[in-house]
Amino acid sequence: MAFMEKPPAGKVLLDDTVPLTAAIEASQSLQSHTEYIIRVQRGISAENSWQIVRRYSDFDLLNNSLQIAGLSLPLPPKKLIGNMDREFIAERQKGLQNYLNVITTNHILSNCELVKKFLDPNNYSANYTEIALQQVSMFFRSEPKWEVVEPLKDIGWRIRKKYFLMKIKNQPKERLVLSWADLGPDKFLSDKDFQCLIKLLPSCSHPYIYRVTFATANESSALLIRMFNEKGTLKDLIYKAKPKDPFLKKYCNPKKIQGLELQQIKTYGRQILEVLKFLHDKGFPYGHLHASNVMLDGDTCRLLDLENSLLGLPSFYRSYFSQFRKINTLESVDVHCFGHLLYEMTYGRPPDSVPVDSFPPAPSMAVVAVLESTLSCEACKNGMPAVSRLLQMPLFSDVLLTTSEKPQFKIPTKLKEALRIAKECIEKRLIEEQKQIHQHRRLTRAQSHHGSEEERKKRKILARKKSKRSAVENSEEHSAKYSNSNNSGSGASSPLTSPSSPTPPSTAAGLGLSKRCPPRDVCITSTSSTSASTTSSSLASCEHRGAYTAPAPGCEWCEPRGLTQLHPEFPKGNFEESRNL
Repeated sequence: MAFMEKPPAGKVLLDDTVPLTAAIEASQSLQSHTEYIIRVQRGISAENSWQIVRRYSDFDLLNNSLQIAGLSLPLPPKKLIGNMDREFIAERQKGLQNYLNVITTNHILSNCELVKKFLDPNNYSANYTEIALQQVSMFFRSEPKWEVVEPLKDIGWRIRKKYFLMKIKNQPKERLVLSWADLGPDKFLSDKDFQCLIKLLPSCSHPYIYRVTFATANESSALLIRMFNEKGTLKDLIYKAKPKDPFLKKYCNPKKIQGLELQQIKTYGRQILEVLKFLHDKGFPYGHLHASNVMLDGDTCRLLDLENSLLGLPSFYRSYFSQFRKINTLESVDVHCFGHLLYEMTYGRPPDSVPVDSFPPAPSMAVVAVLESTLSCEACKNGMPAVSRLLQMPLFSDVLLTTSEKPQFKIPTKLKEALRIAKECIEKRLIEEQKQIHQHRRLTRAQSHHGSEEERKKRKILARKKSKRSAVENSEEHSAKYSNSNNSGSGASSPLTSPSSPTPPSTAAGLGLSKRCPPRDVCITSTSSTSASTTSSSLASCEHRGAYTAPAPGCEWCEPRGLTQLHPEFPKGNFEESRNL
């Protein structure tokens, strides 16, 4: 079967191009030194993080190893006396955090084995050169005509891909390069189809593809041999570098930044686009274009490392184009990577960031037009043009290519179908990764906006308004309840009160007895067994105090209706008894 749902044996699921971030969480002082606790995270998921503990001496050792890059890295200086003071440790911690930020944001440094081992020792503790040598030695048992001259240490950027200088025993002066690589996370071919396609690569003949002399593979890796080119790659030409030097030394800090001439840019660009179109027409996925994968042979560019897509290795620029959801096919990936390559050819250095807002002066406006169509904000947002569209642009349309070699690359129908399915799986993984990055970016923006000072002030003002509104509503509700209780005071459910005892304020209010009559003269009649007298007295008010008083017109208590009318269920006997008293 051409496609395997489960990861095949030997496949490395870890994507080495996913960036690592590091933050110093705390420091702890021991007897003679200080340790720094660092939280390292791979990608955007906080769940994919771990802690490491490093001393200053570990940082110093790493910095010494990175000096080959020729960069001035901001490592805090050493201090022999007073290096255990609390203030000094806090200041040094800030400096070390800045140092980590610099090396993790540098595209070349962050992908090198030294930094990966420092931040993620569990996944990068193996000696990959030794592993490669073991695999190569096993191969030489069945192929005795080859012989290793020397390992070409770290000439490439990949951690799991190693190079060796080779020779043929009966041709000792001829030099070749052997490359060995593990399987990557994008390997979706079955082992049978994978090995068949690897063995097809030497049969590929194209004027702009660097010829493969020998190729073989097993269930976990692949081995290819090509001729060694003393002139090196297109990147070596741009950076004036020696091909055998380590990758960090060649490209991290070039001594002289100078782009190529306009005619070179036009010719090399046209040749690269032609071979990309050829591969896409054949249904062969690539996705690994960058200046180090273009070999120079005189005035001719030849593409390298066609096996990378079969091995499932991630692209050099993956951390760039995975940020843009419109770059979601291998053709659009190749076009975007061509923009990076064209920028390097034009300006002698890679872009500082992508997308590029404005381009420096170029030898021709036609160059800027192509760069804008591949690296600008609008292009990254709306999508890449097709390779055929780039070939029609003025920069390349008038370039005449003279070659007598006829392209030839025969792929059986069964393997074409396997390549198609594998290509779809590679693009599917890319789309899923882009979706996760997009969701994380939206969430981060929302949290940042929610936590801004202006947003906090707005929330405080809204909270105060809501509190005032609630207070007003509660007050109105309380007033309404109080009013309703007054209006229902004459109802049948009011509590009964003995007239011989003082009426509580609440009961009096419920019975409507709290009103006082205006001051007037009231006649009080007293009945005795011996005599009766009438007394006229001026009272300030008439109030129920537990004794009966003569009725006074206009007073709710003094009206003749009495309590039986104020409260129909009030017992009449009690009222008569009270009046007699």
